[in-house]
Amino acid sequence: MATDGPATAASGGRIDQVRACLAAAGLDSRVVTFAETTRTASDAAVAIGCTVGQIAKSLIFRTKRSERPVLVIASGVNRVNEKALTDRLGEAASGERIVRADADFVRRTTGFAIGGVPPIGHGVVMLTLFDRDLLAHDVVWAAAGTPHAVFAIAPADLARLSGAVVGPVT
Repeated sequence: MATDGPATAASGGRIDQVRACLAAAGLDSRVVTFAETTRTASDAAVAIGCTVGQIAKSLIFRTKRSERPVLVIASGVNRVNEKALTDRLGEAASGERIVRADADFVRRTTGFAIGGVPPIGHGVVMLTLFDRDLLAHDVVWAAAGTPHAVFAIAPADLARLSGAVVGPVT
């Protein structure tokens, strides 16, 4: 594990976006990089040495008709229920059905690849739902722009910084 370690030229810019977002919010959170992948919640938990429930996974969905991006920040132990998500975000999503986005949509709308999508630092405003189960932890860990980088943050700070609506995601 390397704390605020060197990033490759390709990943450095993406990690720097996350660092800049944290700094602009006045949060002192270091990006931690790993040689091994933190692409999945279980991979990240093993690398970090925390529980899977402390992983704040960033999942990108889209509205079916208008293709508007929707970000769900979910606990690593929870599986997002797309129908319930559609119901919860109903009016905010203009009543559209919400479906999982493919890798091309994720990259095109967020600028990040699946497995490294952070919950903050995107160039586009998204509807965002924050899993209330994350609030049970003092600290959660989230992707920092690549499948090898994460950062720690208090869940209440992450919910605020992401502009999310807090609620159930299952």
